[in-house]
Amino acid sequence: MKKEDKTKIIDSLVEQLNANNKVYLADCSSLTVEKVNQFRRACFQKNVSVTVVKNSLLQKAIERAEDSRLTGLIPALKGATAIMFTEVGNAPAKLIKEFRSKNPKIEKPLLKGAFVEENIYLGDKELDALANIKSKNELIGEVIGLLQSPIQRVVSALGNREEKDAA
Repeated sequence: MKKEDKTKIIDSLVEQLNANNKVYLADCSSLTVEKVNQFRRACFQKNVSVTVVKNSLLQKAIERAEDSRLTGLIPALKGATAIMFTEVGNAPAKLIKEFRSKNPKIEKPLLKGAFVEENIYLGDKELDALANIKSKNELIGEVIGLLQSPIQRVVSALGNREEKDAA
């Protein structure tokens, strides 16, 4: 690969890293082409972009990225690496778990590392913790539900009282 091509790839990765605050690194090596295509299709359906990158180029992009906390992912850059970008923090973790459950004989894709909600997660052991992170919309929904609960009780009590008074 020419130096110009490498520079373009690094610049593109830097742009993506700066634009996304939810980054996953996975190992999809040893998967068959059919399984990789299934995984990519599942990612596409969930609006998760997946790209296989060279570790050396990704390391240079991480070092050049605006957020210096991303350098915590550098120890995970060993072996084949697929980088995943998403808007929903737990979507790639759920995808990986779901893919493994549908294919129990396959141990991959493995989570190598993630940068989600301004925290670094290293290793496949963090997959469950990442899958359980609630998205912004889920948290807003819970807060709204909690706020509505007391109001609904008051309205219900007032409605019951009016019915008793009318009887």
